[in-house]
Amino acid sequence: MLSETTCSSISVFTLQFVSSFRRIVSSSFSRRRCGDDAAVEGNEKRGPKEGKRGKSSNFIVLQLKRRRHPANLHELPTQLAIPPISPSSSSLVMQLYHHPYSMDSQKVRLALEEKAIDYTSYHVNPLTGKNMDVSFFRMNPSAKLPIFQNGSHVIFRAIDIIQYIEKLSVSLSGEDNPISSKVMEWMEKIEDWSPKIFTLAHIPAKCRLFVSKFVRRVVIARMAQAPDLASVYHVKLREAYDTEDKLKDPQNLKQSEEELSSLLDDAEAQLSVTAYLAGECFSMADSMFVPILARITLLNLEEEYISCRPKIAAYYDLVKRRASYKKVIGRYFSGWRKYRTLSKTSCFLCIRSVFRKY
Repeated sequence: MLSETTCSSISVFTLQFVSSFRRIVSSSFSRRRCGDDAAVEGNEKRGPKEGKRGKSSNFIVLQLKRRRHPANLHELPTQLAIPPISPSSSSLVMQLYHHPYSMDSQKVRLALEEKAIDYTSYHVNPLTGKNMDVSFFRMNPSAKLPIFQNGSHVIFRAIDIIQYIEKLSVSLSGEDNPISSKVMEWMEKIEDWSPKIFTLAHIPAKCRLFVSKFVRRVVIARMAQAPDLASVYHVKLREAYDTEDKLKDPQNLKQSEEELSSLLDDAEAQLSVTAYLAGECFSMADSMFVPILARITLLNLEEEYISCRPKIAAYYDLVKRRASYKKVIGRYFSGWRKYRTLSKTSCFLCIRSVFRKY
């Protein structure tokens, strides 16, 4: 994220702006909110109209970013197992629901770009609560990104998606070249480290609490929209509070940092022998590892975790020159671009918070 000084300045300015703007619109907003409440009560009595309005708003709320072909989110089935590869599946257009902020999404997109597999890209921003939209939540109650669809097959976990991509690539090329045991070993080792506590702990508290509060309000609003999903939404609400409690315990951050350091030390040792994690060629293990280095850089912790490990530093410079990295990560977070990416989300959150539109 931004440096703490920059983020603090932005936070102070944002809070001042929100406070001033609220004073300006407070009187008119109060009358408007009363009118909205009356309208909601009326809509609850008019059941058929509510369903019609809800369907159209789903497409607005998700703000799906089209890459090639349209897709209907309501038609996505829920299938957890990794499906087998068939000749017909290779001819279908793959669809990926993701966002640049999501590290798991970056892993999958790097794999897709490296394998040159065409797919439809849809952005679902978790920081603004778009992954909590009712239609999206019915498909994936974990609300985690990414989600990968190939025809009738839907896969949720990043490591499972990447294994499927590798199998699909083998099917398309006609070569018998499955994932090696060494690549799989690195993939599982990388998957074992969770970046959640590490990331949140290194974000300025004002920014983190502002986003967390907004997302909690989104969840509460969605519970009112879909009473049948209230119990599942409540689980996500409880998870949000549990995460805040974990951040108060420094031992949790210490454990996450130790696990990350151990992973980086192992990678440093391997990269002293080979150019990439699993050999002399870029593999799916590298697709999963590179986003970790990108996250460290985004949090301005490169000196502490990357620069002090010369082999990893050289490796990172090498992969940053790859076309896949430039397309998946570089275009959003290299240099000034990260400020543009973050400012768009910040503006959205501020405006929606002022008008209490969740």
